[in-house]
Amino acid sequence: MGAFEYTALDAGGRSRKGVIEGDTPRHVRSLLRERQLMPVTVEEVAARESRRQRGSRFGFARGVSAADLSLMTRQLSTLVRAGLPLEEALLAVSQQTEKPRVQSILLGVRAKVIEGHTLATGLGEFPRVFPEIYRATVSAGEHSGHLDAVLERLAEYTESREQMRQNLMGAMLYPVVLTIMCFTIVSILLTYVVPKVVDVFEANHAKLPLATRVLVSVSSFLRNYGIWLAIAIAIAAFAFWRSLKSRATRRRVHQWMLSLPLMGRIVRGVNTASFTRTLSILTASAVPVLDALRIASEVIINLPMRDAVTEAAARVREGAPIGRSLAASRLFPPMTVHLISSGESSGQLQTMLERAATNQERELEGLLAALVGLLGPLLIVGMGLFVMGIVFAMLLPIFEMNSLIR
Repeated sequence: MGAFEYTALDAGGRSRKGVIEGDTPRHVRSLLRERQLMPVTVEEVAARESRRQRGSRFGFARGVSAADLSLMTRQLSTLVRAGLPLEEALLAVSQQTEKPRVQSILLGVRAKVIEGHTLATGLGEFPRVFPEIYRATVSAGEHSGHLDAVLERLAEYTESREQMRQNLMGAMLYPVVLTIMCFTIVSILLTYVVPKVVDVFEANHAKLPLATRVLVSVSSFLRNYGIWLAIAIAIAAFAFWRSLKSRATRRRVHQWMLSLPLMGRIVRGVNTASFTRTLSILTASAVPVLDALRIASEVIINLPMRDAVTEAAARVREGAPIGRSLAASRLFPPMTVHLISSGESSGQLQTMLERAATNQERELEGLLAALVGLLGPLLIVGMGLFVMGIVFAMLLPIFEMNSLIR
């Protein structure tokens, strides 16, 4: 029995969409007719999701949010811990969600479980929704017989990742909005306000001061070539974005970011926190170390740091400790390396990895809070200086005219 998404017409001619379980598309059409529905389209959930994933390569498909993934994981963990059979737990969670796509995915996973496959195999039908860390952890939990505890850890993991993402977005939102406002105000002043004021002085054939002439030149350039300048910037941004498709170019950009004083610290903090948190949950779920390192490296966005983990995994395969292997690249914070080495020596690697992730997240939150607190006033002062310069340049001719009259 599988899960099928359908579109049908009721007796009044209204379109109905939903998910239904059946053996074959013909069986599903028969079930719909029994419900007084005229089937229009019937498609298996796994096939439709595969088509959506192909579309996602071009940015047309929407994924399941981290909040939805965390919620369904926690609900499933609670039901499994309560002793409910896995297929019934999946059905109950699918009935509780209000989002059709989440419901169809859960029913698709349930169909695989009913066929006799493991939960990890069912999740593997939807790789864009359930990443490799999720599937590997569930597989380890099924083999060890502690699926409920593993699902609980996964729920906490997805919640912490979502919280970290929200903190980063919140920290960047205020400076970005303020920068856009500053740019907009200055552009309006130079494009519309300055020409009208300067026309008054030019009509009187007054000799303008140097600062005013510079302001007039900038204003004229923006009015005459502003659109072309915006197009040139857009083309340059698009060319840069296209160049990032190349791994070599992206690696050079990432390496340059690591070399920046403040940006490098933030990039190290974000990637180190993601890596240690992921490695922690994998080791706690009894995933083999080499597999855990490979999977955890995939959550690292910065390519030099990801390559450093790959090289460290090669050293670990030869018998070297994880901490010493990571320290060889000198890309990871010393505190993280020391905690990992301490965990290996004491046999508490999972605990020390959690502590390292927590330390990095706290340090990153403090750094971002300080950066936002400093950047906001600096942007306001910068905008004030720009506006003051424009106003000063426009008032200079007035001051000179008053001097001549006296």
